[in-house]
Amino acid sequence: MRDGAQRKELDRFLGRRLGRLAGVAALAGLAWTARDVPLALGGRLTGARAERAARSPQFRDGAFRNPSDVRSTAAEPARNLVWELLFGKQKRRPSAAVPLLRPAAPPDPQAGRELNVIWYGHASALIEIEGRRVLLDPVWSERCSPSAVIGPRRLHEPPVRLDELPALDAILISHDHYDHLDLPTVRGLLAGQNAPFVVPLGVGAHLDRWGVPEERIVELDWSESHRVGDLTLTATAARHFSGRGLRRDGTLWSSWVIAGAQRRAFYTGDSGYFAGYAAIGAEHGPFDVTLMQIGAYDQGWPNIHMYPEEAVEAHLDLRGGLFIPVHWATFNLALHDWAEPVDRLWAEAKARDIRLAVPRPGERVVVDDPPPVDGWWQAVA
Repeated sequence: MRDGAQRKELDRFLGRRLGRLAGVAALAGLAWTARDVPLALGGRLTGARAERAARSPQFRDGAFRNPSDVRSTAAEPARNLVWELLFGKQKRRPSAAVPLLRPAAPPDPQAGRELNVIWYGHASALIEIEGRRVLLDPVWSERCSPSAVIGPRRLHEPPVRLDELPALDAILISHDHYDHLDLPTVRGLLAGQNAPFVVPLGVGAHLDRWGVPEERIVELDWSESHRVGDLTLTATAARHFSGRGLRRDGTLWSSWVIAGAQRRAFYTGDSGYFAGYAAIGAEHGPFDVTLMQIGAYDQGWPNIHMYPEEAVEAHLDLRGGLFIPVHWATFNLALHDWAEPVDRLWAEAKARDIRLAVPRPGERVVVDDPPPVDGWWQAVA
């Protein structure tokens, strides 16, 4: 009896010790996986960078502000977004693998007329223009989050590795949200490329904290430009917000004009529809191609992302030629069906006679000879 009691006491003792060890191991594992989270949150505006931000016409009462001329979509009746996220009937993921392509060698460019677009997924794209290469909002991580284990996860792999990108002339960032500005991707580009990061005001504070040399950071306010050879990169207005932690709107957000001697491209970044598109089109257009945000919309946030029909209207305001949709297919960031944005876009483009290309991730679109829209996404939706 005594031996049995001692054995039970020993088992209880060992159980308590193992439980404590398991708890310590779990905490250690959590600490290990979260080790980069504080760094991923980015930097804060200080010194000359803060002084410059304070002088911006977009900076008022301690934060950057949106233009006032906005058209609001009437909000739907109140609903429980958390309940809908967990139990809603929307089909927010594809049923089969998203088809990926590896970009073939570019066609022989006509002198000074080259203009191609490679969409890598979500908002990440490469613009090949007049012999230059401009990368937009690169995110190659598995999750768009400060954490490697929590947050929206990719629905398809990048079609090429980051180290397989060609030599770049500029890296454009539209704003500092995690699905547009990604610490591991910045680290990879810092090591493997020499191009400058051209960013809206204040975003340089994040890059500075992440070790990007000052000479590779170019910060612009709306209507300011930076030259890269014969290219002019101009930050233009958008209606959105910023923030990587608890504080919002400490850095600016923007759309972008990429203009060569003969060819012009426009990228929305993230934005709600607003009257500024017509002003951008009048000043900088017409555009040979526009890369337009079409996904992650909802009536709960009508002013910061466009519905597909609004994106078509913005494209017309901009005096755009070919329309290429971005900000869909890669991350599940809203409650609509996975394929709904591009289905709605295709219908609206046909109704309004818009030239449209919907590439597979990794597919090169020659703007002067785009592939026909074939509904490829419907086979995996």
